[in-house]
Amino acid sequence: MERLWNGNYVRVWAANFMIFFSFMIVTPLLPLYLGERFGADKDTIGIVLSGYTLMALVSRPFSGYIVDSFPRRMVLLICYFFFFALFAGYLVAGSLTLFAVVRTLHGAPMGSTTVANSTVAIDVLPSSRRSEGIGYYGLSNNLATSIAPTIGLFIYDYTHSYNIIFVVALVCSFLGLAIDATVKFRDKEIVPNKDAISLDRFFLVKGWRLGISMAAFAFSYGVISTYLAVYGKEVLGITTGTGLYFAVLSCGLMMSRIIGARSLRKGKALENASGGMLLSVFGYLLFAAVHNSWGYYGSALIIGLGNGHMWPAFQTMFINYAPNNKRGTANSTQLTMWDSGIGLGIVAGGFILEHIGYDAAFWAAWVVNALGVGFFFMCVRSHFMRYRLR
Repeated sequence: MERLWNGNYVRVWAANFMIFFSFMIVTPLLPLYLGERFGADKDTIGIVLSGYTLMALVSRPFSGYIVDSFPRRMVLLICYFFFFALFAGYLVAGSLTLFAVVRTLHGAPMGSTTVANSTVAIDVLPSSRRSEGIGYYGLSNNLATSIAPTIGLFIYDYTHSYNIIFVVALVCSFLGLAIDATVKFRDKEIVPNKDAISLDRFFLVKGWRLGISMAAFAFSYGVISTYLAVYGKEVLGITTGTGLYFAVLSCGLMMSRIIGARSLRKGKALENASGGMLLSVFGYLLFAAVHNSWGYYGSALIIGLGNGHMWPAFQTMFINYAPNNKRGTANSTQLTMWDSGIGLGIVAGGFILEHIGYDAAFWAAWVVNALGVGFFFMCVRSHFMRYRLR
């Protein structure tokens, strides 16, 4: 059997960890920073931070096209450099407007770097273990996401300095760039695409059904993750449980990715996706229906287990829809649909919460998730079996 953890794959895995670690170490502290440093109110903070998400969303489809059209290693290093360099902007931004510009611009290289790095990871994996490797690759995201916020908060509590945290993020992102610079593989010959510009150059049209299901699941996650802390505090009286919730969620994600990687190796992406969705929809049901600590933390574990099976399986399915010269487009399509669902969930969840209440918002999240599951079983499974390329 071909070796999964080859040197190049380990480097790309570690570089991906650094992307998410440097990103997540600052993210939980930015609302506090904007409030204390610039006196921004909650509405202003929301507007400033939303620019990042919007820019990342806009950049992803073009990122996939660029990754597929130019040498991938070169694209990766350029994108990663700008991702690293813009952390320095946080240190020098002396006004709220300038900080908003830097934060918004940072979304583009973040979106592009994640697309490029995941595509390079697929390239350096042995073909016989590609599906399994995709599952393990996601562990780098989960591990970084679970520990970085805790480390960031610890550093701030000890130093009371936001600049030190920005410097740590800058250094970690530079280490990721340096690691990716050591990756050695032969770029595949880029065949110029002489066809007329069309949607399929930027979006994997064949995967639109799969993308709708992905957006539905992201919608639910956007609602829960955004309004989790305020719900726990105002309804359940849980004032410090947000970090624990995401820690439990991350444990579920990591456990299911390790378990699911073996079945992905056997070509069971469809089975993994189906099982993961059923687990996840039950987790959202538990969160919406049971208003106590058991429902709160129990849903975290179940949603984590479900998403940990579902995400790498969906990524494998997107890749299986695409020819080799459109792997970047396949990755960017999945991430674009996920970002779109997250954004819709945040906006719709906030509107429902403001005008109706928490119950309605969380039940809406479950209904959309359930609709996504139904759509997958009725429309996506048969289409994938018919049109997958490998």
